[in-house]
Amino acid sequence: MKKLLFTICCLISFLSSAQDEAQLKRQVRQAINEIRSFVKIPNDALDHADINRNLTWLEKNFNARGFNSSILPTEGESLFFASLPMEDSKPTILFYMHLDGQSVDPSKWNQPNPYEVVLKSPDGEGWKKQVFEDLDDDINYDWRLFGRSTSDDKGPIVMFLSAIDLLKENGKELPFNIKVILDSEEEKSSKPLPKAVKQYRELLEADFLVINDGPVHVSGKPTVVYGCRGITTLSLTTHGPIKPQHSGHYGNYAPNPGFQLAQVLATMKDTDGRVTIDGYYDGISLDEIAMSVLKSVPDDANTINTNLAVKTPEKVGSFYQEALQYPSLNIRGMGSGWIGKKARTIVPESATAELDLRLVPESDGTRLKGLVKKHIEKQGFHIMDTIPSRKERMAYGKIMTVLEGPVTDAFRTDLTNPFGEFLVNTLKTTLGEDVVQIRIMGGTVPIAPFINELKIPAFIVPMVNPDNNQHSPNENLKIGQIAYGIKVFYGILSTKK
Repeated sequence: MKKLLFTICCLISFLSSAQDEAQLKRQVRQAINEIRSFVKIPNDALDHADINRNLTWLEKNFNARGFNSSILPTEGESLFFASLPMEDSKPTILFYMHLDGQSVDPSKWNQPNPYEVVLKSPDGEGWKKQVFEDLDDDINYDWRLFGRSTSDDKGPIVMFLSAIDLLKENGKELPFNIKVILDSEEEKSSKPLPKAVKQYRELLEADFLVINDGPVHVSGKPTVVYGCRGITTLSLTTHGPIKPQHSGHYGNYAPNPGFQLAQVLATMKDTDGRVTIDGYYDGISLDEIAMSVLKSVPDDANTINTNLAVKTPEKVGSFYQEALQYPSLNIRGMGSGWIGKKARTIVPESATAELDLRLVPESDGTRLKGLVKKHIEKQGFHIMDTIPSRKERMAYGKIMTVLEGPVTDAFRTDLTNPFGEFLVNTLKTTLGEDVVQIRIMGGTVPIAPFINELKIPAFIVPMVNPDNNQHSPNENLKIGQIAYGIKVFYGILSTKK
């Protein structure tokens, strides 16, 4: 009798699991159709009309799920806000994603139109085009959807909506109040966001913030990120003769701005890649708890170095995760005169280096830019924020034009925060895997305004595959990650805190 009962229980469990998987695959198939519909609307962050068409799509599709939605005007593009009916007795989650995307150069893509999603399967080291009708009989989780913003960040938005559909289908009561804010300018630094968050503070009030942007850890394991680095920029231009001059006539006489710029840049870092500017790393310390979490991330140095094709990494930290805990100083581009087949025998009139500074919570972007400028002055340069006139060129021996970009602050939530523990435990229970916990990630998401204004903890719960080519040609979303995202949202939204 006991064996019979055990067999019946096992059979019921198996059937339930099979039904759950069939239901999930059905939902994934519907999500694919919705992603195709959403991606079909271009969303270039630089195109106002694109953004408005996407806002219209969002309003229609969120309202269809019972959300109350609003288009929130800002000093730039409008934000999209949606919420389900509120109950005072429930805690509130605010979800952040973005609807805008990077610009595209269709000539670089392996498909005619980056906004028309193409289905592809792995084919050796490449990809083979498939037809969507082949997904009607079965879903292959290794196949991928190729198109702009499939991963960054329209795919996660549709995963969220699909999870809402599934929760309703299963009659699940939500233990949280749900709010969603979708950014329209994330790909161009979200400049209007700080004022907008202040303006709509009451509307956005929540107990904690969950950001669904970026890829899971390269291992493919469930991931919770407790912070991200901020960013600011500097443009440095040195000046030689007022016009390019013949290098035969004036080489050894007219100061060469390329050498001037190279010399001052070389003083900013040592040969191991550490910034030598006084005070650049001030205030940063890592205790045993932090180091334990950093070392628990399943990175493999050999794999990282092989992927980058570098033999010796810089030594700002002793391993990859430790390196991310410090502000960086990066030359993102340089230019002077003409190069390649267009090279000319001239002394250039100027040379420019574009820098980006990735920030951590201990480092203030404005302060770091000030330290860089002070360092440049110590090298004998007169700093200006305009192109020098002839009179100014005659007055100073060495001139550098320095242009400053805006600051997007870093954030980092405490590793022991109870909402973080809730997310980690929920992902572990939902997916049956240990969760990778990342103290701070290298990239930047403009979340600091929410933390500063709303005074709430924030966490990044990424949904997409790590090799998704976001911002690049042939951006893609692995179908298995759609299933992953639906399950993660479903788990978070149906689990009591």
